[in-house]
Amino acid sequence: MTTRTIGCDTADGLSRAVRRIARDHSLDPGSRGRLVLSVATVAAPALGASGHTSLSWTFQCDDDDRPGLLTLALGLDGSAALPSAEAAAALPLPADAVTGREVVWRLPAAPAADLPATDPADDAALVEEELRAVVARTDALSAEHRRLKDELAETNSGVLALYVQLDERDAQLRKAHGQTLRELEDALRPSPLEVEGLELAVHYEPAGTDAPTGGDLYDWFTLPDGTVHITVVDALGHGVTSTRGALNVTHAVRTLALEGHHLQSIVARTDEILLPFDRSVMATVLLARINPATGELWVANGSHPPALLTRADGTARYLEARGRGIGFPMPGSDRLLTAKMAPGDLLLLYTDGLTESRRDPVEGEKRLIEAVYEHLHAPIEEIPGAIADDMHTVILHPDDTLALAVRVRA
Repeated sequence: MTTRTIGCDTADGLSRAVRRIARDHSLDPGSRGRLVLSVATVAAPALGASGHTSLSWTFQCDDDDRPGLLTLALGLDGSAALPSAEAAAALPLPADAVTGREVVWRLPAAPAADLPATDPADDAALVEEELRAVVARTDALSAEHRRLKDELAETNSGVLALYVQLDERDAQLRKAHGQTLRELEDALRPSPLEVEGLELAVHYEPAGTDAPTGGDLYDWFTLPDGTVHITVVDALGHGVTSTRGALNVTHAVRTLALEGHHLQSIVARTDEILLPFDRSVMATVLLARINPATGELWVANGSHPPALLTRADGTARYLEARGRGIGFPMPGSDRLLTAKMAPGDLLLLYTDGLTESRRDPVEGEKRLIEAVYEHLHAPIEEIPGAIADDMHTVILHPDDTLALAVRVRA
């Protein structure tokens, strides 16, 4: 391994020397051209200030079966500024090191061939060869760019088609999902109740379309003595978990009512029944019984919003029967409230989603009286939904909503 060094005081002489060394060690024209350009770029400030540069090169080969290593070092005098590491890395052929007063390149190369010295004509031929290599490389990159562009266009077309298919599939799944949930919701509803002397209708609206079932449920049925029993439940939470809790409450209430338990005791007894099976359930409950023949009404309450009784003449009052719900401390209805409904009177049972959409239950109860009065004489099947629409013109607090209307036939 021998190190050779020459001095170079002009840019042209330096470029010719680098080109000759690269040619002698069989560097390909493209690498040779980038090396010449990189060395000239680094040396330009020193040569422009009438400085001096030195060019040293060493070739080392430890294995005849593997390429050797050509180390080329450009030395700058003390007045020239060395390039920064970032600038050295940004050269056409990045430098491998900046050490002391030298900038170093290390390149895989062949042993130096015994070639004649170049004259200006030969140097021009080498420059032309380097330019041809650059043009060929540019053409290759352009062809590769066109190929990638075509592939990207095909990929985009395929992705677009896939998006269309996925969108169609998503629409099908949403439709099937919605149908399943509607069937589930219908399955949770009790059968329509036809009672001579009474008109009944109900409206349910989930807080969000992604969870059409929730903790707001109702139940109605006719007892052996002919009275109609109605249960309205609002279980804590949303979604299927709250639905399960509400179902447990309605089933327990139905069992106790059919066994003949007194209406006022059912809330407390329901809590006793459910406590061993589900300690997490918390629900407000409103129970009502109506005698269709006489219009007599009984109401028991467990922390639920009060029922609204509106007379045929438009006067209205809330039936305030206090109590505590399922899962609350000391659950049960404090008393049994009684009233008598006359022909044309309307009883509205509901959950708090109806009156608290604006986060003010007192204001909501006032608006509810106005809404019921507005639709008091409409067909019964329209009343609960129309009231909900009036109450939800502004929704600041979305919640599951249930409205159940009972009217004594005129």
